[in-house]
Amino acid sequence: MTTLSPTAALDTQDPVRASLISARIDRLPAVATIWRLVALLSIGGFFELYDLFQTAYISPGLIKEGIFATGAQGAFGLSDQAAFASATFLGLFLGASLLSQFADRFGRRAIFTFALLWYTVATVLMGLQDHAMGIIVCRFLVGIGLGIELVTIDAYLSELVPKRMRTSAFAFAFFIQFASVPAVALMSWWLVPQAPFGVSGWRWVVFASAVFALFIWWLRKRLPESPRWLAQQGRLDEADRVLRDIEQRCAADYRKKADAPLPEPEVEQVQVVSTGRFSDIWQPPYRRRALMLIVFNIFQAIGFFGFGNWLPALLAGQGMSVTHSLGYAFIITLAYPLGPLLFVRVANRFENKWQIVGSAIGTMIFGTLFAVQTSPLGLVACGVGVTFCNAWLTFSYHSYQCEMFPTHIRARAVGFCYSFSRLSTVFSSLMIGFFLEHLGTPGVLAFIVTSMLIVTLTIGGFGPRTRNLALENIAH
Repeated sequence: MTTLSPTAALDTQDPVRASLISARIDRLPAVATIWRLVALLSIGGFFELYDLFQTAYISPGLIKEGIFATGAQGAFGLSDQAAFASATFLGLFLGASLLSQFADRFGRRAIFTFALLWYTVATVLMGLQDHAMGIIVCRFLVGIGLGIELVTIDAYLSELVPKRMRTSAFAFAFFIQFASVPAVALMSWWLVPQAPFGVSGWRWVVFASAVFALFIWWLRKRLPESPRWLAQQGRLDEADRVLRDIEQRCAADYRKKADAPLPEPEVEQVQVVSTGRFSDIWQPPYRRRALMLIVFNIFQAIGFFGFGNWLPALLAGQGMSVTHSLGYAFIITLAYPLGPLLFVRVANRFENKWQIVGSAIGTMIFGTLFAVQTSPLGLVACGVGVTFCNAWLTFSYHSYQCEMFPTHIRARAVGFCYSFSRLSTVFSSLMIGFFLEHLGTPGVLAFIVTSMLIVTLTIGGFGPRTRNLALENIAH
């Protein structure tokens, strides 16, 4: 390990300069400037999760209005709610698997902005539809934009923050992003049973996404491009300029906090590869990691979305009315932002792999208890437990899977592995609809618990350690 000053390395070889860029990022303290960057990225994620979780909360309104049919009367011979959820995740699969690679080619900032615009426009178009088929097709287009955005935000965030606060940054990011879940639940609880100004309540929930477009350029102007990505592209002077601006602001914050200059960077060799290929994912050690993450994502999605997207229906299956199920669902969703918030200060003290295992076990326990509850208090308490553990799982694995691959293929590799969670949900949504109809809520919860057991065995048995390691050290 070698210690160099920033100015000493500017005229040396590209690998040395690229190494210095990474070292300068990792030496930054957890000051207000860094947390502001995390918050700005998270606002984009807030928009994305708001759209994503509409699946569960506007479906009762669509059914009540007669647009969505249940059972074999649906557009594809099955429940329109199930088709709606499947179209969402089919779009997510295509966006994550095929288009997320553009974030490696064109940069995190540009694709972050493009994807925001894409799914905002598609969501507004969905709100204008009057037939199930039109809504389902528009939802598919929304899913493509969401799939691109999810992967881009993760890659962007992991590269902007120093190694000693990486998991805490993801916890804080998901605190902000998950605040969208109770927001959409509350709006649905309030608006879906009504028709303000003669416009169906579910449309108001959808059209609220239109205001998000106003923030797109505001966000874009305040977010820098990833210096790590710029360095990998050979744009070292630009990476240096971007990073110097961040360093100056961090230094000012740090002087107020500790009355000391920034620590010197500790430089470790970084491999410079400007162009990644799909075949790179299948080279050691990435092949083993990719296979592990594919299995993990297939089954974690069943646990997370199987509960989150079907929560009102699961509550109704336990005897709650539509109005009460939406109200109880809102209370339960408060655990989504609460979970990550409680972990912000402590997330970096534990290995991500064990946080994933612990949260999956928690979901298994609370999911089993949820299946046998009949009282509103018991359902809400166990629902909060499942949701809390799902939120814990989410920020842990989003951080973890970005740590598995190097910068030049990070978005491509994460998008490919992550896309299997979306493909899984296409089919699991249909399976959950079948289980709910024939086996009730206990059958659905048994499916979820079994999936989380596989998550526990996969990550616990095959996941590498990543805590407090530089991204480049984990990758290589």
